[in-house]
Amino acid sequence: MRVIVTGGAGFIGSALVRYLVLDKGYDVLTVDALTYAGCEASLREVEDKSNHRFLKADICDRAAMDAAIAEFRPDRIMHLAAESHVDRSITGAADFIQTNMVGTFTLLEAARSYWSGLDAGAKEAFRFLHVSTDEVYGSLGDEGLFSETTPYDPSSPYSASKAASDHLAKAWQRTYGLPVVVSNCSNNYGPYHFPEKLIPLTILNALAGRPLPVYGKGENVRDWLYVDDHARALDIIIDKGVPGETYNVGGRNERRNIDVVRRICAVLDELVPSDAPRETLIEYVTDRPGHDVRYAIDATKLETELGWRAAENFDTGIEKTVRWYLENDWWWQPLRDRYDGERLGLSTTKVPA
Repeated sequence: MRVIVTGGAGFIGSALVRYLVLDKGYDVLTVDALTYAGCEASLREVEDKSNHRFLKADICDRAAMDAAIAEFRPDRIMHLAAESHVDRSITGAADFIQTNMVGTFTLLEAARSYWSGLDAGAKEAFRFLHVSTDEVYGSLGDEGLFSETTPYDPSSPYSASKAASDHLAKAWQRTYGLPVVVSNCSNNYGPYHFPEKLIPLTILNALAGRPLPVYGKGENVRDWLYVDDHARALDIIIDKGVPGETYNVGGRNERRNIDVVRRICAVLDELVPSDAPRETLIEYVTDRPGHDVRYAIDATKLETELGWRAAENFDTGIEKTVRWYLENDWWWQPLRDRYDGERLGLSTTKVPA
């Protein structure tokens, strides 16, 4: 099996690449532009493997995509390359429009050109997986879950750009017959997570004895999915999923943000005791604009039709995550030096990359 993974040096992408290379034994070409959240060090476990190659390239570059696909001749393309941080999209939406929308269009066209030239058997077997987010659905109230038929209602520039890319992917399947499958996932967490996101930021600030910023009252709810569970799900979806269909991936682990932060503090207090409980470092800060109240995924379709199950619950996953950060400062310290926990998402000026 020959697989191209775009965005493979990112958080979810690198977890997928490690799984495909080390567990599945597939031949993998990782394509990543190495923008601020792309980190080639996340691929250290596979960098010397004969079944892995890395290409630094931008998905918006059609010539580069055509060349990579023509040379590697993939059986599958798994498209994860995206600008992904809501706060950064508020202060600099242009990059999100370019990468998430124009980049997806460019890659779809490159894939369509390649697919159209395959022989009948290879054409039938080829798959393109477009990986997206539950944020395209907007915000839930206290009850209910997002399903694959939930109407799109994005709130941020990030989620709007991902919603647009989802529509492009589905349109290329309906119009051209390109065998595209779409997945929408809940919030991921785990090893190699860029330090500006809630969970790694909380872990690293707590270790340093620095304030733990929580937006608003911390009552926003997210459904947390351990990243290695997500990687397995993506492989199952592209292997067994039906072209034209969407599959939601969720961990069935709803938590308020404040409870996530408190749990991290409790785990750290147990593993690395300090003079005072780390929960005392919590600091409530002004909420971000358009902050969705609650996300929660109904993963029934994926579980019943394709047979996937999450292996981790939140408590087991968060302990694994904390332990990983305690043991791998070689990875996060250089990123922490670049991004030192400053607040994003309020300034009217673009945040430098």
